[in-house]
Amino acid sequence: MQLYCHSLTQYRRLKTLEVKIGDLLLGNFHPIRIQTMTTTDTMDTLATVEQSIRCIEAGAELVRITAPSKKEAENLLNIRNELRRRGYTTPLVADIHFTPNAAEIAARIVEKVRVNPGNYIDKKKFEFIEYTDGQYNEEIDRIRERFTPLVKICKEYGTAMRIGTNHGSLSDRIMSRYGDTPMGMVESAMEFLRVARDENYHNIILSMKSSNPQVMVQAYRLLVRTMEDEFGVCYPLHLGVTEAGDGEDGRIKSAIGIGTLLEDGIGDTIRVSLTEDPEFEIPVCKDLVKRYDGHVTAEAPAIPPVDKVPYSPFEYRRRISKTVANIGDHHVPVVVADLMQAENVSRTDLQAVGYSYDAASDKWNISDAAADYLYTAKKLIDFDLPGTLRVICDHAVWLSTDRMCYLPLYQGREYLNAAERSSILNFISINAADDDLSDLLEAVRSDASAVLCCWSSHPQPMLSVRRLVIELMNKGIDCPVILAVESSDRTIDEQLIHFSTEAGSLLLDGMGDGVWLMNDPKKIVNDRVSGRTYLETKNNYQFINNTSFSILQATRTRISKTEYISCPSCGRTLFDLQETTARIRSVTHHLKGVKIAIMGCIVNGPGEMADADFGYVGSGPGKITLYKGKEVVKRGVDSAIAVQELINLLKESDAWIEPEPVVSEGRVSA
Repeated sequence: MQLYCHSLTQYRRLKTLEVKIGDLLLGNFHPIRIQTMTTTDTMDTLATVEQSIRCIEAGAELVRITAPSKKEAENLLNIRNELRRRGYTTPLVADIHFTPNAAEIAARIVEKVRVNPGNYIDKKKFEFIEYTDGQYNEEIDRIRERFTPLVKICKEYGTAMRIGTNHGSLSDRIMSRYGDTPMGMVESAMEFLRVARDENYHNIILSMKSSNPQVMVQAYRLLVRTMEDEFGVCYPLHLGVTEAGDGEDGRIKSAIGIGTLLEDGIGDTIRVSLTEDPEFEIPVCKDLVKRYDGHVTAEAPAIPPVDKVPYSPFEYRRRISKTVANIGDHHVPVVVADLMQAENVSRTDLQAVGYSYDAASDKWNISDAAADYLYTAKKLIDFDLPGTLRVICDHAVWLSTDRMCYLPLYQGREYLNAAERSSILNFISINAADDDLSDLLEAVRSDASAVLCCWSSHPQPMLSVRRLVIELMNKGIDCPVILAVESSDRTIDEQLIHFSTEAGSLLLDGMGDGVWLMNDPKKIVNDRVSGRTYLETKNNYQFINNTSFSILQATRTRISKTEYISCPSCGRTLFDLQETTARIRSVTHHLKGVKIAIMGCIVNGPGEMADADFGYVGSGPGKITLYKGKEVVKRGVDSAIAVQELINLLKESDAWIEPEPVVSEGRVSA
């Protein structure tokens, strides 16, 4: 199978064409550039300038500004001039939707324009249209006629361009022929790219954004392969997960999508789209990019190459594995809570991983995000556990325990030498970087109780573990695999990125029947130098457990909570997006599996919501439009009552359940 990167086992940046954006060089092995987008009204020159400066000083190397109409495009000149007057030369990018004339104005002013092929010329009315080949080619000719003037202006003025496809805003024409697919996203961009190439214009960057990291990753991979096949070269790639949301969820979803591609050397510039002030996106970008600064050294041991790729990297299909207890096959991936570093395990510790004990009734309450297994290393538990939770301990400890309550963990070849094993379930820690694992792999082939906990001591652990899973697939060894990822990073953001990239990358390719995250919970808080908050030991188990379930949720492999698709706000936004997102989250967070999109304006409306179940979209100052799927249900709802109207819509659609009462200090409150 033809791949989308140089190797599945060796990190190497993808060679792309060099693009010049003002004085900034991008692609062709230049450093991965960091960018963001302003959230101010573009007509408010001073506010946009001030926010741009905050972003630049935080580390943004490009700043994007929305230009939804001619007047905003024209005002980019005032913004650019004021920034230059203050000594800032960072390239500016005009964000264009629907309005070719605004793009043509902006291309004469700023260093780069972004156009969305889904709505730059085509319209989206969610109509299915059957085209003959002749009719379809006529539509391509129409695109050529409308798009060529912008290409010529960009070529004349030395302006760069991003052709930015969004999964949720594919045109009716593309949807009718290719469907709502990664290939449809690729073809949408390629149509515009072919026009530009015919004009001998190559100062182009491309993007394939989606709020679903699985779709996003597949689309970028397909784009790389398509460009290589058709042109023999690749244009630089701008990476991003659109509408990622806020807080930890937004960071995790972005890290999974962006990090998965960066691991394979794909990506020349990144933007993390958070529903927060844009300057807060920059530290997350920096944490992502720095993982690949000097990523490979000459001393790094080579990972053996892959002779046969037994899966398609362009579509999701979970690796076939057998069932061992509740792990593998059709079961959702399990979560292992690591309490190895706890001095003693108490009922309070279990509350942090989803189990709360009610002493009055002597019963356990189990949340949707409750860990499936508990690793205690050498410690035993002196209280009764909830019936759904099993304890893993070291094999030597297991030998002296009640075999029905505990399960053994073997360290690699310790499994081969064990005189006694569990008849139920045997966990085997396996280092993918070990030179020769053939005897161990053959031993577990016929063991119906074996579960491999795969990790790697190699400097490129994800590539190393992926190589091992591929070997299992090629050899027909179908033991379930738990992805064990350990982070020694100091900050929460760095650990989120580490866990999300290494576990998420494999889960997106169907590799993994569970996750086991580990860290070193140092009690370091409130670093005054960086202004960042570090981990606190008392909250660490909850942090690890929440992160595990959030990674599974973001990869769509296990749904345990409500999913929010929230745009990052910009100058088009018609309400306070951060405040509104928080309000909606506070009253709907208990609706497991429901996907709610919160969009600031019609540009990020029905199309950008992609596969959301319900949508809350700004349609005018103080006015909201509510969607069910892609269908408008209520228009012009006053924003003061719109959240309650969303709840009413959820109820009418049988998607609402009443939140469970909260028990606090012996009293029950709603």
